[in-house]
Amino acid sequence: MSDRIVSISAAETRPIRGAVLRPGQPAERLIYPDDNNALHLGAIIDDQLVAVASFYQQPIPDTTAQAWRIRGMATLPENRGNGLGRRLVEAGLKQAQRIQQGPAWCNARTTAAGYYQRLGFQQLGDTFDIPDIGPHVVMVLEVAD
Repeated sequence: MSDRIVSISAAETRPIRGAVLRPGQPAERLIYPDDNNALHLGAIIDDQLVAVASFYQQPIPDTTAQAWRIRGMATLPENRGNGLGRRLVEAGLKQAQRIQQGPAWCNARTTAAGYYQRLGFQQLGDTFDIPDIGPHVVMVLEVAD
């Protein structure tokens, strides 16, 4: 099995976003604001895209400090548990930090908060609900220079 992390377009992220993060929702819900100005990465196994993550320059909620937001991170269920998600985050943050130094953050589903904690993220604030998606928490990672 051959795998690699590559840059992809926003449009290439959408089938996996739809299948994993927003099943049954309309196609327009798969287009995120600033998709055209974001860094998008994908994990490829045997020439098939199996995981995606996008990185946006957006401040941490309730702050003005420049930061990188991870959004739309998703791995097809049959490809979970093999480290591709960690590699996507690490590769994305490495590229992002070359553009602009700063912390990283995401709105993590509560079911994924432990995953982000294992990557070094810490929860900021209380649980909140995103309509039609479910409970989330803000997770923040201070990135070393």
